[in-house]
Amino acid sequence: MKRTLLIAGILAAFTLQVFSQGDTKGVKWLTIQKALELNKNEPRKFYIDVYTDWCGWCKKMDQTTYMDPIIAHILNSRFYPVKFNAESKDPVTVAGKTFVNDGSSSRSPHQLAVALLQGKMAYPSVAYLDEKFQLLTVVPGFFTAKNLEPILQYFATDSYKTESWENYQKNFISEIK
Repeated sequence: MKRTLLIAGILAAFTLQVFSQGDTKGVKWLTIQKALELNKNEPRKFYIDVYTDWCGWCKKMDQTTYMDPIIAHILNSRFYPVKFNAESKDPVTVAGKTFVNDGSSSRSPHQLAVALLQGKMAYPSVAYLDEKFQLLTVVPGFFTAKNLEPILQYFATDSYKTESWENYQKNFISEIK
């Protein structure tokens, strides 16, 4: 009886640990407003996925990369993950400034997307921002989970402050098999 309880306890602890390390449902996306609100009480970096509805590679990342349990765990626990449609017509206010999409065409970019991507409108692109909502860098393009993991960890662990990307990448050991 004691042995059965011990094994059940070990299995429960293992299951809890595995569940807490990975999120099988993918990334829990936030709006920019919600992320900024949460950041007031628990500062984190921001991961802003700038996409469009017509972008095939954006959809591929949603279906594959962002569904990876390790990627989802890193984004959900270390960042405020935000998905922002670069062609949205909704106004967005950040730090007292309201950004809009005042273009008349269906593919006109939102002012916030232009600001985040520094005018280089490529999709998908990710804007990495620090806890004070200051832009660290923009990384354009499609990434598999295995290729995205080192970038996420580079920023999540603050390694970007003390180590070059090239050196960090050489020594990085992936958790993704």
